[in-house]
Amino acid sequence: MAARIRFPPARFAVLLIAAAAVATISPAKPATAVPVSGPPAGPPPVPPAALLPAEAVPGQPAAREVFDVATALSTSDRSAGGECADVVHGRLLRPGAVSGQGFQTAVPGGQLSELVARTPQPPDLTAWAVQARRCARVTADDQDLPTVSTTTVAAGPTVPGAQTLSYQQVLTLPGQPAELPGLRLRTVAIAADGVLVLLRDAGATDLDLDTLAVAAWQHAAPRLGR
Repeated sequence: MAARIRFPPARFAVLLIAAAAVATISPAKPATAVPVSGPPAGPPPVPPAALLPAEAVPGQPAAREVFDVATALSTSDRSAGGECADVVHGRLLRPGAVSGQGFQTAVPGGQLSELVARTPQPPDLTAWAVQARRCARVTADDQDLPTVSTTTVAAGPTVPGAQTLSYQQVLTLPGQPAELPGLRLRTVAIAADGVLVLLRDAGATDLDLDTLAVAAWQHAAPRLGR
């Protein structure tokens, strides 16, 4: 998502990572051609009500940082992961026509993020899982800092008529001592019919992310006309 998590292990440089998994989306450039009539490009907007209500998140979450994906989301990570760059940075969406809403909030033990997006080019979560398995351990540059990404793919929750994805990523510095285990990210995504719902937690939150993601999907679907 738009904001970034900072993880400062003792006596080590800061790891900078994207908090919720999406492709780079730059703000739209001003139009230079003569305007033409017709329907606006892109998918319909996602209402903020599609996001999980605060009371649905277990524990005592802090105030939310809410953002609109189409206007607030822009990442500029420079990655040296080659074909594994999307996995290293957790990007499931491609640049292009995307509308959505997202939030991140501190929860006991870490941070939780949610993204609800509409796009005519939804990610193929099955193919993404295959790629994540190929990129199980990658060293890449994140803001000129070598970072080791270790990814483990798990079975996603069962959602009728939808693709699901569940994986865990651990980010460490090369040679980092075992007593500093790194930053753990867990991601669960559900996609169908041009709609993507994604939940990610960072740290040791102990959230049941699969159950929470299914609840987020069930909450968002009727608000998106599904």
